[in-house]
Amino acid sequence: MLIGRTLGIYIGMRFLRAVAGMFFTVFGLVYVIDFVELMRRAGDLIGVTALDMALLAFLRTPAVAEQVLPFAMLFGAMVALLNLSRKLELVVARAAGISAWQFLLPGIIVAALLGIFSLAVYNPLSAYLKAEASEMETRVFASNPGATSGRDIWIRQRNPDGTAVIKAESVVEGSTAFSGLTVFVFDREGRFVERVEAAEGVLLSGYWELRNGRVVTIEDDPQRFATMQLASSLDPAQVLKSFTPPESVPFWELRDVAVQTERAGLDATPYYLRYESLLARPMLFVAMVLVAASVSLRFFRFGGVGPLVLGGVVAGFLLYVFTQLMEDLGASGLVGTTLAAWFPAVVGSSLGALALLYQEDG
Repeated sequence: MLIGRTLGIYIGMRFLRAVAGMFFTVFGLVYVIDFVELMRRAGDLIGVTALDMALLAFLRTPAVAEQVLPFAMLFGAMVALLNLSRKLELVVARAAGISAWQFLLPGIIVAALLGIFSLAVYNPLSAYLKAEASEMETRVFASNPGATSGRDIWIRQRNPDGTAVIKAESVVEGSTAFSGLTVFVFDREGRFVERVEAAEGVLLSGYWELRNGRVVTIEDDPQRFATMQLASSLDPAQVLKSFTPPESVPFWELRDVAVQTERAGLDATPYYLRYESLLARPMLFVAMVLVAASVSLRFFRFGGVGPLVLGGVVAGFLLYVFTQLMEDLGASGLVGTTLAAWFPAVVGSSLGALALLYQEDG
């Protein structure tokens, strides 16, 4: 039996207000800490004002706050249920014949809707603001605009005459300029043709422009060059997107970026994992509500609420650690991305429901 519309809306709004209050509290705390740190970093810079740092901190905060959304859901649900219990509203609901599952239904619906909102609206917005923050931070703080990421990058491309495997030591953030390039060229039959080494290179439309390097073949001596062009079938825009961190890609673009990354011969697992993790977020939020309910339905007059709340915090922390562990296993390829993303949410929901069944139905 479903509870009445008025009571359902009342309980749902209590959940929504508690979760929103918890989230915006964390949001404000992260913003203040980040603003203070940015002011410290900008202390010796000329022409940088406190207003600039306030704007930069505001652009950076949503992406950081997104990571604590599951905890906001957990603590918000605990606060909502504890307040209902403290005011004896749950006692009245039980006396009217309403079971725990019935008055938890509005909270579960709110959690699912917030999960959908977070992946469909909040995530794209935070990704956009993070990209804007990265550009602003580069303009303000980067003493060397060509700062690169020190990690080997491998790219494979198909050409009319064969294939080429390209290794780069680093890439300039936000561009298709590489340094420390080594290109292994093969013919259509897969036979080695030559190796090209270049200090730096840029991927342009239809070709690579390599600078300051040499060409090594089996038959001839190494030949040095100042500039060399190498045909390429890669789209610079696709390659540029493939080097964007998964956290900076909006939900609606993750699948396309993953496909483009595969076409560039790179590992697209992080993008698929991020996509599946966002899809599993509504169920993870529901799991947090069930975990919160399993430790928050005890009446205040019975005592022992403190240890139960501590148990809920520990359970939420363990679920978060388990989620991160599964994501690391998925990113390393040890388990599939779908399993890594959905398993913690399914297990958390099942354990929370099991605990409630034990408490409520004996």
